[in-house]
Amino acid sequence: MNFLIGLQMAPPATQGWKAELAQRMRHLLLLKTAGITAWTWLFFVGYFHLLRNPAYPVLQMPLTALDTAIPLQPAAIVAYLTLWIYVGIAPGLQSSFVDLVVYGLWSGALCITGLAIFYFWPTEVPPLTADVSGFPGFATLQGADAGGNACPSMHVAIAIFSVLRIEELLRRVRAPNWLRLANLLWFLAIAYSTLAIKQHVVLDVIAGALLGLAFALPSLRWRPARRARAGAALAADTIEP
Repeated sequence: MNFLIGLQMAPPATQGWKAELAQRMRHLLLLKTAGITAWTWLFFVGYFHLLRNPAYPVLQMPLTALDTAIPLQPAAIVAYLTLWIYVGIAPGLQSSFVDLVVYGLWSGALCITGLAIFYFWPTEVPPLTADVSGFPGFATLQGADAGGNACPSMHVAIAIFSVLRIEELLRRVRAPNWLRLANLLWFLAIAYSTLAIKQHVVLDVIAGALLGLAFALPSLRWRPARRARAGAALAADTIEP
């Protein structure tokens, strides 16, 4: 609800938003590309190690009425896999090296917390009973990312972290409401896909959303680069005759 109110209260879009977004994407492009790739690789190293070598007995997550009401929808795997494009948008739009590093620290802390939960409390979803061998991509998904490391859903956690950080950037550059709405719909498609392809259950999604919010909300209040520029501007105004 607050997101939709924000769309209505946002200042009107200007022609400069496209240029600013393009400039942000070009700035430190090679560093951002390398950093996002390394960040993703390191996360998967830890994720798959814990998936295949749980330190404690694995708990199977219970199903809710909503889980049974949502049918298996193999086509949703497309939205599920787009997370790995989506998570690169917010860091790719950071306008300074300091902002980029701080973003990486917040998102890294989120992922480390999720991995720590998986270590001390390994979980899994109930085994999939339907035959999905005829659907492209499912065999690879089931082989690489089995139903373990279920709660919290890190797919949802990093997606909700991303949607809020992207929204904040789009609002700051006065992007049009349709682009901000597209950002929200992309997040919702990713979150729903985790249930539609039965990689997660509702409790996983709720826990993932809470984990993502626990890091996204405080990260939005921490803008060292902006504070530094504001402080420098204030100091310059103070020493002017």
